[in-house]
Amino acid sequence: MIPHFPTRHFDVIVIGAGASGMMCAAEAGQRGRRVLILDHAPKLAEKIRISGGGRCNFTNREVTMGHYLSRNPHFCRSALARFGPGDFIERVEHHGIAYHEREHGQLFCDESAQDIIDMLRQGCEDGHVSWAMPCELKAVVPGEAGAADAAGGERYRLETSMGEFSCTNLVIATGGLSIPKIGATPLGYRIAAQFHIPVIAPKPALVPLTLPPEELDIYKELAGTAFDAVAECGTGRFRENLLFTHRGLSGPVILQVSSYWQARDYGDKDGGSQVHINLFPNEDVGAWLGAHARSKALLSNLLAERLPRRFTHAWCEQRGWNSPVNQLSPKQLEQIAAQLANWAITPNGTQGYAKAEVTLGGVDTRALSSKTLEARDQPGLYFIGEVVDVTGHLGGYNFQWAWASGYAAGQAV
Repeated sequence: MIPHFPTRHFDVIVIGAGASGMMCAAEAGQRGRRVLILDHAPKLAEKIRISGGGRCNFTNREVTMGHYLSRNPHFCRSALARFGPGDFIERVEHHGIAYHEREHGQLFCDESAQDIIDMLRQGCEDGHVSWAMPCELKAVVPGEAGAADAAGGERYRLETSMGEFSCTNLVIATGGLSIPKIGATPLGYRIAAQFHIPVIAPKPALVPLTLPPEELDIYKELAGTAFDAVAECGTGRFRENLLFTHRGLSGPVILQVSSYWQARDYGDKDGGSQVHINLFPNEDVGAWLGAHARSKALLSNLLAERLPRRFTHAWCEQRGWNSPVNQLSPKQLEQIAAQLANWAITPNGTQGYAKAEVTLGGVDTRALSSKTLEARDQPGLYFIGEVVDVTGHLGGYNFQWAWASGYAAGQAV
């Protein structure tokens, strides 16, 4: 059954009922704009619902431009400055949503991610937003010549499974390609291409890395083994848990650095073909080995005082270092210390969009206004959230970009 709509022409149509889309719709609606949200999914905001283990890491205490990757790195500054973490926290508190802080400033709901969905939906209801869900978008047709100059004119006509709609301003909030099982599609990129807006080739980001077969053979028995480490790639440096999987490496520290590994073609300063791991982030490994230079223990057994035993045996066997420590020369101990502080791995890929938390790349921000998110050469067409080439670190940063970009566009449409 197709619902009744108060009008078929809206001031604003938002395609995508996720984090950025609902934020934008609520802002525009509460400014008195006639708004329609259109989404192909039967359920509202599935990505919010499953995020943070079901508790939604909705923002971070500290958000700076440095927490984001983009080919146009300064682009996100404007939107983040006008709607920061404090602004969203204020709304969360106003709605009585209990939350807590975890390590690295990450903020989570105490109860459920549904609290955030309900808050956003209430914002849309307060703005008298109309809904078309589930609704298939079949085509976006530019309005008649001159419509762009007419106040409230029909700039865009949408052909959908619920009939035809038109609007003055069209906001694309379709997300990226991550987690396809909940409905991710390349629709936003196709719309950008239709209007000749460039797209930076999308890639999985915040994603586990895979190892080449010869390396995987050495470590595949370690699946489930985890320990604290520092990982670096290009300008990205993180310290968190590293986890071995049946296909390679994962854990928060690998997810973080994976975005920089994926961005290695963004420029010499952003990425590289190798990921460098410090297995002794807490201390000077050279000094520690020197203090144990007379030990009769096998090197792997000595290292097992600091690292998981299964890992130290595999790591030493690979390098032929599994001798008693007191039989290793000072030069050899120096070489071992260097390798422990800088274990260089060369991934052969990632586990793809199915395991990726977000998408790197997207609509080229150089074609958008940093203040409003409107396409520079296509009046009334806006792109917000994950569909844009702005990718945050793990820890609430991508949701904060969704809120900030949605707010910016919502104030402009």
